[in-house]
Amino acid sequence: MANRSRRSRRTAASVASVAGALAVLGALVSCGTESGTAGASPRPAALTGRTGGASPPGAVPSRAAVSPGDAVPAATGRADGSGTRCRTSELRAAVGRVDPGAGQRNLPVVLTNASSRTCTLHGYPGVAFVDASGAQLGPDPERSPGDAATVTLAPGESAWAGLRYASPGVSGARAATPAALLVTPPDEREPLKVPWRAGPVPVAGNASTVFLTVLEPGSGP
Repeated sequence: MANRSRRSRRTAASVASVAGALAVLGALVSCGTESGTAGASPRPAALTGRTGGASPPGAVPSRAAVSPGDAVPAATGRADGSGTRCRTSELRAAVGRVDPGAGQRNLPVVLTNASSRTCTLHGYPGVAFVDASGAQLGPDPERSPGDAATVTLAPGESAWAGLRYASPGVSGARAATPAALLVTPPDEREPLKVPWRAGPVPVAGNASTVFLTVLEPGSGP
């Protein structure tokens, strides 16, 4: 009985010793893991949309990972010189001398820069014949095909567009005599009013179409 008691006590002491050793070892492993040193498992790198090497061609960083310095600037609009466009208030309009020929009447519609700054015109002006009450006579002119180019006007310089139509006395079209021609610069809404002194114009019927050319530098052909 005494021998069995001593063996039991030795066994219990051994178990307690092993348990204590395991507890100490567990504490050491836990501490090492929390500090990122002994026993720490390697952590996956954070997802940033970048790698240590060069990105392959065409690669785009993830939207969530793009930093403020990487942001693509927003589009700011077309680079067409619109910031320098001539405004109606900066221009004056005139109708040049009639150039008749082969039953046709040709007139330059001239826009002159009356401001103190350089500005630009591009494309076709808008034109309309009106009577004394301001009512339009006939349809809008048709645009003749042409390559539009930006015309830069220094103060005092001009651009012109050609107005062409068949003489009503030759074509037999129904005619009317306008009181004025309204000229609207490209991309503007407000027109300039020019007194009309070139006689009757076709407004309906055969050969009544009026044609308009694109703006180009100068005050006429």
